[in-house]
Amino acid sequence: MSSVSLADLIYIHKTICIETYDGLQIETKDSEPFFYFTNCLLSEIAVICYACYFKMIGDDFMNRAGEFIRNMTGEAAYMSFRPASLPPEPPLELDADLIRLLIDANCELARLNTAAAMIPSTDLFVSMYVRKEALMTSQIEGTQCTLDDILDPDADSNVNLDVSDVVNYINAAQFALQRLKSLPLCNRLLRETHAQLMTGVRGQEKNPGEFRRSQNWIGPAGSTLKNARYIPPNVEDMTSAMSELEKYINESQKYDPLVQAALIHYQFETIHPFLDGNGRIGRLLILLYLIQQNLLGQPVLYVSYFLKKNQIEYYDRISEVRRTGNYEQWIRFFLEALHSAATDALESIQQLSELHERNITVLPKSRRSIDHLRRLFDYLEQHPIIDIKRTASALNVSYNTIASAVLKLTSLGILHETTNAARNRVFAYREYLNILRKDT
Repeated sequence: MSSVSLADLIYIHKTICIETYDGLQIETKDSEPFFYFTNCLLSEIAVICYACYFKMIGDDFMNRAGEFIRNMTGEAAYMSFRPASLPPEPPLELDADLIRLLIDANCELARLNTAAAMIPSTDLFVSMYVRKEALMTSQIEGTQCTLDDILDPDADSNVNLDVSDVVNYINAAQFALQRLKSLPLCNRLLRETHAQLMTGVRGQEKNPGEFRRSQNWIGPAGSTLKNARYIPPNVEDMTSAMSELEKYINESQKYDPLVQAALIHYQFETIHPFLDGNGRIGRLLILLYLIQQNLLGQPVLYVSYFLKKNQIEYYDRISEVRRTGNYEQWIRFFLEALHSAATDALESIQQLSELHERNITVLPKSRRSIDHLRRLFDYLEQHPIIDIKRTASALNVSYNTIASAVLKLTSLGILHETTNAARNRVFAYREYLNILRKDT
């Protein structure tokens, strides 16, 4: 007999129908369609059919991904999702196509890691890759700004809230990468990183650095628990699930690390342990896990590049795991994302390396003990948009020295002025920016 009440079925139906956008198709055990409802046709008859169906198959509406849990009573009642612990049971079924994708993704990541280790100025590239990932992961959340906004010399003091969000992500990512050298990938590290992400920006009132102590939900602006698209675990279930996830991240070796990364990202997004910033922390978690597993030596992968291009499918595939327990379709998508992101990052490294070597050869040789022209060129590969005053301060040299070096790089075609003013002129390393702007 089913343990799900009639009221539970109403909530379950609403939850699933909203998440699938256009309705729900219930299937019998032999996969023949049983009946189909659309969102607008929920009725008492439909609910009775639901009850009869679940009673017929003895299902308490749970699959290997988890189950819906009824919280509170009466008008305040709602259904939250309680995720099952990892790894999935029954075990994953990795068919030949999935194994091929897994091999291809591992090979491409290995190529990227090797290329990143061999370039002569790794730190220069890493700082830009972190900025590009910061921009794209924030754009997934609706942030409206461009790469030029983030690289603007005034970005750190910019009053634009969108720019501030991305700058905070850059700081949070750099903080997490440094902390990973002294801490395992644990809940403490995630909370500390979240504090860096949310402090001083939108969402700072939502307990930065702390797991939530109240129920959250996912849906369009103005939605409530009654019409949310997805309601994550309640606080008690969330606390337990994050503890289990922490153990899984650091103890489990059941599957290939890339499969593990897919499962970990899905689980974190499903748990949604913070009141805000879950998506950005969840995508940073992918990078941190790959580094902890020694698959990457540097943060040169920006997986949000692929996820932003396929944003609807990204959300749909995560939702599909909760609906049906089908982890395999999510893992397939995730491996495609890693492969595509690694390929794109590898191409960028090659293009930036070629640009670096080409421009180094045109720099005139200096006879001085300090080559200010070369120092400025190196600075440009971390700050491709500059003004003279701030650059002179950053390099601890006189205004006139930097002004002379900027004039020389402009004459060589490396720098281009982007303003038409006598004072506070801004210059850009245009070729460098064109490579980084791709897909942003």
